[in-house]
Amino acid sequence: MTLSYDDALAQITAPGERFETTEIDVRGVTYTAFKTVPPTMRDLFDLTRGYGDATFLVYEDETYTYAEVYAAADALAAALVERYGVQHGDRVAIAMRNYPEWIITYLATLSIGAVVVSMNAWWTADELAYGLEDSGTKVLVADPERVERTRASAARLGVATIGVRIGDEPDGTPAGVDRWEDVIVPGTPRPDVAIEPDDDATILYTSGTTGRPKGAVSTHRAIVQALMGFSCKATVDSLRRPEESAGRTGAPVFILIVPLFHVTGNVPVFIGSLASGLKLVIMHKWDAGRALQLIEREKVTNFVGVPTQSWDLLEHPDFAKYDTSTLTSVGGGGAPAPPQLVGRVATSFKSAKPNIGYGMTETNAYGPGNSGADYVSHPTSTGRSTPILKLEIRDPDGNPVPTNERGEIWMKGPNIIRGYWNKPEATAEAIVDGRLRTGDLGRIDEDGFVYIEDRAKDMILRAGENVYCAEVEAAIYEHPDVYEAAVFGVPHERLGEEVAVALVPRAGKTVDPDELRAFLAERIAPFKIPTKVISFSEPLPRNPAGKIMKRDLREQVEAGQA
Repeated sequence: MTLSYDDALAQITAPGERFETTEIDVRGVTYTAFKTVPPTMRDLFDLTRGYGDATFLVYEDETYTYAEVYAAADALAAALVERYGVQHGDRVAIAMRNYPEWIITYLATLSIGAVVVSMNAWWTADELAYGLEDSGTKVLVADPERVERTRASAARLGVATIGVRIGDEPDGTPAGVDRWEDVIVPGTPRPDVAIEPDDDATILYTSGTTGRPKGAVSTHRAIVQALMGFSCKATVDSLRRPEESAGRTGAPVFILIVPLFHVTGNVPVFIGSLASGLKLVIMHKWDAGRALQLIEREKVTNFVGVPTQSWDLLEHPDFAKYDTSTLTSVGGGGAPAPPQLVGRVATSFKSAKPNIGYGMTETNAYGPGNSGADYVSHPTSTGRSTPILKLEIRDPDGNPVPTNERGEIWMKGPNIIRGYWNKPEATAEAIVDGRLRTGDLGRIDEDGFVYIEDRAKDMILRAGENVYCAEVEAAIYEHPDVYEAAVFGVPHERLGEEVAVALVPRAGKTVDPDELRAFLAERIAPFKIPTKVISFSEPLPRNPAGKIMKRDLREQVEAGQA
């Protein structure tokens, strides 16, 4: 008999167990938290030093052990303090693609009580300048492309720059930039700096729909609690469904296919691998064919990305040529996954189970998770939560609504950010009495499964009727010739808004708008069926978090460019 979800949780959170919980007070708010956790990220790092000569990072043909990574991190930590005068609470920005040096800089910065500012590597020079100035960065660590984009702003702001992989010739180094190799002095010990659990640890900029992005500030405590939350959920799944892990041998191996400056790549993938002593395979950039090669070569077990990357993997013409039998988990988050994708993942791999998580930058990526048999039976749900994260559905006035009724999702837990950097009004709007207003619309059923219906701000109001884009997209994805789809509203003189969809057909296929509408007429109400259908031959535009940029698509339609 399968153990119930609640019984499994009760078993592993009982007194004396690894995931025992307790009540804590953080800034005047009481939270349920895991009791036995490292107080700070540095304490977590020190625990993982014991992995020593085990392989930690693989980047292309480069391999780094835990000992090698920490030796470099200690030397950089010393340089930040002694050479650049970085003190507790100072900000150190990282602006580069996914390189091992990104991870080394992160470890070094948090180990001395400074704050990591994760800069979006896709940003323009103007956007990077904004991030440097907004955060008050003291030192920037950047790769050649980002060094070039930030030279003017770093000089103007007095930001010291350390260049990573800028070449072997010192005379080729840009003026005012220190070479990584000259900064790192092997064997230098890490300085000893006092750090507290509620000290600031990271600033990750959110991809807002309007205006400049906001810097979401997490504490050491918040990140550690989020990590424990992921581990707790995995333990519950193993206890309830041991058959899903039967026959597996060897330690898990993760592949990093999303940016480290995005919370998914940063917390569950990078820090999650580190905390468990696992090998992390870093991709230079996303390419489904290269991913298949690395999965086979490095015997990757865990594939965590956005749904479109799972589609790309399954649709690659060489998919069947590579050995993907080591994969045990395929999925991620960042956007709802079409039910058809869940089924494809469940049947296309030898032993991989599909999974999805509902997390945000503001929650350190941690939230309800769904995987395996639960996901197959509830393919439109993002799963259930664990005791440290309290979820509620509330109406526009902030009042709780009944089970299965739609409303805004509110979250409360020790994993939530303390606020937005230097933006008290935005913080007060998003975090009320310790609860995060997610801006997402959804419901919770009688078994605790959470369903994300849509973004509150993206909901289409058509002639007084609410149209939830995610519902329409799910129906469109049932069409056999649709590869990618995004539903959004466009202005309409009479209706207020009308429903539009931008889509990409499968290779060699076309999608006739009238035929698509007839197809949808059997699945959704007439007012939800798109009146505008725009086909694209290229992938739809996405931000670094993997989310389709509907605002850009909407602007193209309104301007008559699509």
